[in-house]
Amino acid sequence: MNVEKSHCEQSGLYVHIPFCEAKCRYCGFYSEPVRNHNSARLVSAIITEFQMRIQTSFSPQTIYIGGGSPSCLPQEQLSRLVGEITSRWPKTDEFTIEVNPGQLNKTSLSQLRKMGVNRLSIGAQSFDNTELSFLGRRHSVENIQKAVDAAKKAGFQNIGLDLIFAIPGSTLASWEHNLMSAIDLGVQHVSTYALTYEEKTPLQKAVEAGEVKPVDEETDRLMYETAIEKLEKAGFRQYEISNFAKPGFECRHNLNYWANYPYIGVGPAAASFWNDNRTTNIAEINTYIEAIGKGESVIEESETPKPLQIACETAVLNLRRRCGIYIDEFQKQTGYEVLKLFAEPIDKYGELGLIEMTDGRLFLTREALPIADSILCDFSDV
Repeated sequence: MNVEKSHCEQSGLYVHIPFCEAKCRYCGFYSEPVRNHNSARLVSAIITEFQMRIQTSFSPQTIYIGGGSPSCLPQEQLSRLVGEITSRWPKTDEFTIEVNPGQLNKTSLSQLRKMGVNRLSIGAQSFDNTELSFLGRRHSVENIQKAVDAAKKAGFQNIGLDLIFAIPGSTLASWEHNLMSAIDLGVQHVSTYALTYEEKTPLQKAVEAGEVKPVDEETDRLMYETAIEKLEKAGFRQYEISNFAKPGFECRHNLNYWANYPYIGVGPAAASFWNDNRTTNIAEINTYIEAIGKGESVIEESETPKPLQIACETAVLNLRRRCGIYIDEFQKQTGYEVLKLFAEPIDKYGELGLIEMTDGRLFLTREALPIADSILCDFSDV
């Protein structure tokens, strides 16, 4: 397997836009319908947060505007935000915006591309209109195809699609159709996520009421393994548990997260990891805007993890990558020897053939991927 290694610590900027057209029934992230708010006020507040919190010496290699759905902002507001960002940080390796199909056209996409955005992450989720309706998505399959076509015509050469599997009512055949539809569109990146039932979401409540029956575990696992098989056959390299990319098109911003390198997040509910301190912003739009207006801090939670905790976090995040943990790099970054710190789980899963060590790195085997979450729990605390 071709393994890429980062030789220097990177940093990233994340901008959270907690707006959407309508809340999807499975979504557990903080977001609210854009129609209920003055979005221009929020954009102004986010720009002010840049000025309040971020020092001029900060120089992110990657920028990511996520949500919610940033593309549901009026075009002039989204352009204002992007323009403010690129005026501060004109040279970045990667600038991603999450978009929903049907919310941007070739003209608006061309403007974003000219302003410096060079990567799109499109929330496709499914190529079956019945599944899209079940999830509460507002777009159609045709919208996905048009979005990718418009993005290409606008000059984007780095386009990713998100897909969800194990949707109630779906089959292995329908999932294969979704995968092949994504492949046929000629994108460079595909993320595949099993549908989860987050607490207090309409979907979770429907399951509790017996109105929705989740896909069984065996089918869920087969769908995941099918994704690996089909995408790798089509030239996508699995570089993280849920992410696949054509060579050279891995999401650099997310690689920064999985390396447990520093990043700053701005906007309501945005998280940061900076100077060994983890913070989370106020998760309420109006309260956030009011605090900004008064010149007050918008940080709601703050924690300084102990070195051992950071080492455990780094191990868990690194093991999500197919390249795993670089043993020497881990010690330089955390101060701990990974083989000593995690001797017990390494021995346990090594005997089961679920963890291997070679070429100075420790990584999950192919067989471990479907049950990775349970394995990683043993590295989260020692």
